[in-house]
Amino acid sequence: MLNLKEIHELIKRIDESSIDEFTYENEGVTLKLKKHEAGTVQVMQQAPAAPVQAPAPQVASPEAGAPAQEAPKHDENLHQIKSPMVGTFYSSSSPEAGAYVSAGSKVSENTVVCIVEAMKLFNEIEAEVKGEIVEVLAENGQLVEYGQPLFLVRAE
Repeated sequence: MLNLKEIHELIKRIDESSIDEFTYENEGVTLKLKKHEAGTVQVMQQAPAAPVQAPAPQVASPEAGAPAQEAPKHDENLHQIKSPMVGTFYSSSSPEAGAYVSAGSKVSENTVVCIVEAMKLFNEIEAEVKGEIVEVLAENGQLVEYGQPLFLVRAE
């Protein structure tokens, strides 16, 4: 079973993502996390414990009154590389390695641009187009959704 620190980290990650509900099952114990509109994450654990209500962590925006996450700019000439699955975005193959790509990097169709980890499987994501990376839309270690834009590429 997850320890309290891991549960708090899950709550933080889910609050920062667009995931509305998450269920974890292990050895007959089910942990269910679900967002509420009031800014809380409800934690329900089936087995010996009863549901627990925890306040969702507050994420400070860089500017007062600015939205927490802006929608990516979309230009008709820009191609979006989207996540093919729900998972964790990694910009490099290991914490010590440099990022696969950054803004300004030239890519071809088969250039690996990132890794998305899903259920302990590390999936290399390729650029799909030839061009130049204009913007990286995801942060290292961020939970990403299926179809979520990860990069903007100016296709050649």
